Amino acid sequence: MDLTGKVAIVTGGARDIGRQITLKLVGAGASVAFNYYGSADEARATEEEAKAVGGNVIALQGDMTRQEDVDALVSTAQSAFGGAIDILVNVAGGLIARKTLAEMDVDFFKNVVDLNLTSTFLTTKACVPHMAPGSAIVNLASQAGRDGGGPGASAYACSKGAVMTFTRAMAKELGPQNIRVNALCPGMISTTFHDTFSKDEVRKNVANATPLRREGNPAEIADTVLYLASGASSFVTGVNIDTNGGLFFS
Repeated sequence: MDLTGKVAIVTGGARDIGRQITLKLVGAGASVAFNYYGSADEARATEEEAKAVGGNVIALQGDMTRQEDVDALVSTAQSAFGGAIDILVNVAGGLIARKTLAEMDVDFFKNVVDLNLTSTFLTTKACVPHMAPGSAIVNLASQAGRDGGGPGASAYACSKGAVMTFTRAMAKELGPQNIRVNALCPGMISTTFHDTFSKDEVRKNVANATPLRREGNPAEIADTVLYLASGASSFVTGVNIDTNGGLFFS
């Protein structure tokens, strides 16, 4: 898939799934501005790897729940690569912590929703005025948005379910402008997320329950994002694609 001449923004593009998406888009010829929050070392490594293969890439630190940081990312991409934004990939998000209903307070719940949903809203709103017909938005939701998530992940699951609904709504709203909006719902992918929040025994059991009998890897998610960002998926919009090795069928 050829993305030569395209300009892409990737939030959370420094590590794991985001890093592989950044590298896949650069490898296909796109110029990429990616955001990171606290992963400065990973951001530098991603930037260096992309530049080593001749990629046009720039990294910018920022909090995608803050309007001013979102605006800075968009303006940086425009200044570096030109005025139009052709591709937006919303990877930034997270669980923060596993908490039951009894353990959560309203501030925690709002923080999780902001991290996963508000960030997606803000970047979409900021980019769309600069997107021409044929542009694409790809959001990272989660299998948790379909099945409610694991123990202590209700806030995360709710926010990712909302990302799925926002994806459908934007597909309808932006379709007349020929801007496509899709999302992925990854299952158990081998990332820092699960290194932090999932026990080894749980990961092993989930992998064994998956028809493909393994966890996924970030590059496999990035391959699907690349397809959705490219013209190869020109009649695909409003879908939330299950990328879970067959663990859950929607």
